[in-house]
Amino acid sequence: MKKGIHPDYQDVVFHDTSSDHKFLTKSTMKPSETTEFEGKEYPVIKIEVSSESHPFYTGKNILLDTAGRVEKFNKRYKKK
Repeated sequence: MKKGIHPDYQDVVFHDTSSDHKFLTKSTMKPSETTEFEGKEYPVIKIEVSSESHPFYTGKNILLDTAGRVEKFNKRYKKK
């Protein structure tokens, strides 16, 4: 690898604000805020959705009635 052209790869805490879940991973993002996680200080990136709060992963996924919607659309915009 060439030196000086790659961004810094560092430990970062991602904080899911909707479920108040935090997890540590690596990222090239450079956040300005920091937080304490497991006894150490890390940069923190606040996110709204993660696997802890996303409906697909939590099992709260809602199925939509697409067949009824398509029929309604076709009925409304059918060529006369």
